[in-house]
Amino acid sequence: MLRLLVLLLVLANAGYWAWSQGLLAAYGLAPAVQTEPQRLGTQIQPEAIRLLPPDEVKKLDNGPSASADTPASECLQAGLFNDQQISSLRPRLEAALPPGSWQLESSTEPARWIVYMGKYTTEEALAKKRGELRQLGVAFRAVHNPALAPGLALASFPLQADADRELARIATKGVRTAKVVQERAETHGHTLKLAAVDAAQHARLDTLKPQLEGKALQPCS
Repeated sequence: MLRLLVLLLVLANAGYWAWSQGLLAAYGLAPAVQTEPQRLGTQIQPEAIRLLPPDEVKKLDNGPSASADTPASECLQAGLFNDQQISSLRPRLEAALPPGSWQLESSTEPARWIVYMGKYTTEEALAKKRGELRQLGVAFRAVHNPALAPGLALASFPLQADADRELARIATKGVRTAKVVQERAETHGHTLKLAAVDAAQHARLDTLKPQLEGKALQPCS
């Protein structure tokens, strides 16, 4: 019985080897062909395929994506300009920029009420007050109105009532000598708007900066 089992295993191994080598193909017994020679006929100029060096790969990666992410143009604005400033700025704009690329819009700058501390007579007094406010955890900034400088604005609002409420809130944190004042009155004027500034117009705008009265060009709101 054992000899018969060994003989069957030997015959089975011999049969598998003959099948795997394709020796039984004439009898319809053969493993499936894994190669696909028909695909060679569908290849388009396979001899043209080449490996790119790392520097060329980097150029391909950076080039198209960088240009796609860079905006072709942007909307910029500056202001507010009063009538006298506009009379000087308008001819400069007409000479430097294409017609239709800019416009002057009537605008209103709202009043600004601040919770104010000052005016301080010395830089030492101002520095001391800054240190005290930091210890209390109260934010502050320098005031922009020369009549109130040197001084500190602890908060800014377009309405006096909002500033009054903030003054009461800040008092609970230990601020005792602040008050509400108007830093800026409501102002009417004009805003310069450039809807689509490209690279060429950016260069032209650089020549106009002296005529912008120190008002920076900013993204349109």
